[in-house]
Amino acid sequence: MPVEGCFDTFLDSMSHLSTNISPEHFGFLLLPKFSSLCLANALEPLRAANLIAGRPLYSWSLYSLDGRDAVSSSGLTTGATKRLQDAHETNTLFVVSSYDYKRQVSKPLLRELVQLSRQNRILGGLDTGSFILAEAGLLDGYHATIHWQELGIFEEAFHEVLTVADRFVIDRDRITAGGATTTLDLMLHLIRERHGEALRLDVAGLFIYDGTHVGGDPQRAPPPMDSLPYPSDIGPVIALMESNIETPLTIGEIARRLGHSQKKLERRIRGILNTTPVGYYQHVRLSAARSMAMETIMPVSEIAVRTGFSSASALTRAFRQHFSMTPSDLRRRIQGLA
Repeated sequence: MPVEGCFDTFLDSMSHLSTNISPEHFGFLLLPKFSSLCLANALEPLRAANLIAGRPLYSWSLYSLDGRDAVSSSGLTTGATKRLQDAHETNTLFVVSSYDYKRQVSKPLLRELVQLSRQNRILGGLDTGSFILAEAGLLDGYHATIHWQELGIFEEAFHEVLTVADRFVIDRDRITAGGATTTLDLMLHLIRERHGEALRLDVAGLFIYDGTHVGGDPQRAPPPMDSLPYPSDIGPVIALMESNIETPLTIGEIARRLGHSQKKLERRIRGILNTTPVGYYQHVRLSAARSMAMETIMPVSEIAVRTGFSSASALTRAFRQHFSMTPSDLRRRIQGLA
């Protein structure tokens, strides 16, 4: 769904809220293990816009559920955090989460978010914050996105949400973005729509960022051929592997689709990636299995099916060999760090 097509509705929904508010105020609900890079990419463009404009166009507040300091995934601690119950002062509230996002879901949190939605608040989800909004039923009937690693899980968990793989999505009074750099794209977009293209360009230039992405761009677009860290003929191979995890293709089928002989493909992969095509494909599938083990409560047997393994035991053996632990070991470690 084109972001630009939704933004008029977004502005209309903001106009009656912000008539008497200057500067425009954003709130950020920080859940444990949130991404500090995602938060910085949300706040710094606002700060820069104020600096360049020479007047306070934006202000912001940080919230946590209980008002205590929030600790990011990298261990950084935020100060000056308010209780979520105080978020009535802001018109737009973004939920910021990253790792262990399913652990952050609680009845008090969902209740507060639903209450805010009834007060005509604009709600957003950054990175995996979209999952929290969806769990509260606040994305039903909306187009929305989430971090690309969680897209499949998100789409399957919330059938009423119109899931897309865009970098960011603005649909009426809901805003979602896939991660750190997409949050930067989102804030630049908001700055442009409110204060013009010149200011957007100045803010992007301050961060030495070309700012060419729009909301409808995919989160994982193929990089320019001259910037690939490997020869351009390897990129499509990896893309095919990553898009065919549950039902893996044979190496012969991958070669056929890309117009190569299987022997040539095997030589190229071994020469560039120092492994066989089968070995790298298994790495891709096991990495997907690791994400599912970390971020979901799916049984190992289901993870095995979703990553193309014949059984839970087959996945466990391969997982242990690759990561020196089993999926269950990984989950226990995460629980110990929580």
